[in-house]
Amino acid sequence: MSYQVLARKWRPRTFHELVGQAHVQRALVNALDQGRLHHAYLFTGTRGVGKTTLARILAKCLNCTASGRGDEGITSTPCGQCDSCKAIDEGRFVDLIEVDAASRTKVEDTRELLDNVQYAPTQGRYKVYLIDEVHMLSTSSFNALLKTLEEPPPHVKFLLATTDPQKLPATVLSRCLQFTLKHMPPERVVEHLTYVLGEEGVAFDESALWLLGKAAEGSMRDAMSLTDQAIAFGQGAVRHADVAAMLGTLDHRHVLALVEALADVDVQRLLAEVAQLSEQGPDFAAVLDELSAILHRLAVAQMVPDAVDNSHGDRALIQQLAGRFTAEDIQLYYQIGIQGRGDMVHAPDLRSALEMTLLRMLAFRPQGVPKPPRTPLPLRPEPAEDTNGAALQPASMGEPASSKKPEPAPAVVQASPPAQAVVQEAPTPEPPVDKSEQAPPWSLDEVESAAMLSPEPEPEPEPEPEPEPEPEPEPEPEPEPEPEPEPEPEPEPEPMPVAQASPAPESPVPQADSVLDHHQWLARFNALGLGGLTRNLAAHCQVESDDGHTLVLRLDPGQAAMKAEVHQTRIEKALKAQGVPRRIEFTVAELAADVETPRQQEERLHKERHALAVDLLHRDPNIQKLQQAFGATLVESTVKPASDVRS
Repeated sequence: MSYQVLARKWRPRTFHELVGQAHVQRALVNALDQGRLHHAYLFTGTRGVGKTTLARILAKCLNCTASGRGDEGITSTPCGQCDSCKAIDEGRFVDLIEVDAASRTKVEDTRELLDNVQYAPTQGRYKVYLIDEVHMLSTSSFNALLKTLEEPPPHVKFLLATTDPQKLPATVLSRCLQFTLKHMPPERVVEHLTYVLGEEGVAFDESALWLLGKAAEGSMRDAMSLTDQAIAFGQGAVRHADVAAMLGTLDHRHVLALVEALADVDVQRLLAEVAQLSEQGPDFAAVLDELSAILHRLAVAQMVPDAVDNSHGDRALIQQLAGRFTAEDIQLYYQIGIQGRGDMVHAPDLRSALEMTLLRMLAFRPQGVPKPPRTPLPLRPEPAEDTNGAALQPASMGEPASSKKPEPAPAVVQASPPAQAVVQEAPTPEPPVDKSEQAPPWSLDEVESAAMLSPEPEPEPEPEPEPEPEPEPEPEPEPEPEPEPEPEPEPEPEPMPVAQASPAPESPVPQADSVLDHHQWLARFNALGLGGLTRNLAAHCQVESDDGHTLVLRLDPGQAAMKAEVHQTRIEKALKAQGVPRRIEFTVAELAADVETPRQQEERLHKERHALAVDLLHRDPNIQKLQQAFGATLVESTVKPASDVRS
């Protein structure tokens, strides 16, 4: 017996063998079981998704004689053994007239076809007209078909199939029940190929099946044909290397290696991967397209991990890589990749265009601190270095003589005993708060930030001169080198007996005193120096509990989709930089109505500042004169407090 290709050998013969079209299967099975049969069905969809197969299965259901020869014999589960079922499977059933509309487009062909509609079926229960690629018929052919399609004889059923339903006249569409067949996702294709190759006894690599599923582009028939080709190419086995060579596609693992090099900020490794790619003579534009597609999947994995598509069978790896990037990095890399794709036509060669795009990604990479350092490219952003860089940044903006002195300070400040001593003095911000009550509302933020920064080890807030001298009084060995201490911070480091009040055996006592409540969370929030999505996430949190080791933040359910490990890590680093080392945990629950979040506090203060500014303008004599003389009106929505203008 001659060899039969897999696409024909494994073509479904019943609705229950159909793959990936459950919505169509359900509708047709219910219609057959209930006897609610339409006279015309239209199946639409891309190539190789089962349009003709569905039509043939429906023809078998209408003409199967296993349950009887009358109308009661119609079934949704054809037997496959009666004469009608066998004849349809073998393509010799007289009452199944298959027409290729692409080759019979003339109106004469359609009229010749319709001349026999009036005659009763010869062998089966119904005479079934299966017209494939029906959109290829001419306008005259459609006009000739309309009357018969609207009111056919009771023994006639029309089954139409097309890949382009937009080309069908609306008069034809209105006379048919239309079923749109779905695009086959790679996951479904791989699942079916795994079953088929297992039944055929063919050895295969799962990664090779993912290449075939991707290359099939949603067509199960194309996937089966490519599998046949891969078996022949691999001498009876389906291997990853053979399939990649057969398809001539880019190895997805090379692009993942580029992404890992970007995550590690390793320029040498990045260029080495490009050099390895160039040895295979790839399409560098396709490499950049694939890289942009992976960056898109990483962004989705950060926001909604369960929504990541598994088109390459690497969902777990993508979710793991997503934790190594910040959201800002991914968005910037994606934008640079898209722009670099368009700039390739102007580059001297495609390889240099790809390399420059990758280098541009790292050159403009966000540094993850409130004010990024002036160095263009830190190649090794370790956590300790990030902390040092954050501490050194405000110093670099001061005088040159003092900019070098704070360098050893962060290393000492990071030690746990000084951090606990600093936390003990957390209640000290109360006097500045009293002063802020006398200040206008637009200066509340500045007063609170300056008050909370005084006991902190690493000054990352916005106040200009104050954070620079304050980190140095905290470490024990180096209070002297500070040449410019202010009169207020000096008394705080002098009573060093505070460190004596927290000996090692009595560590639980300072931990109890160092509990971070919600009031302190609000006061410290601006000093944390968070930015981007991380700040937005933290601004919608309330402090639920703090035991001195773990800070539990209650997150607004409306912001739950933003919760990610990268934001949790950045909040922990910011708290540690403020002398409050904590492990962050999020609980998603409704927020307490009587407790403000940082975002709500910010909005309230803004409204108060705006209201006060409007009131001051209304009481201004010059404004009143303008109103009286010219009938001027103050547009309150355009009023901006002075603090908002400065920011």
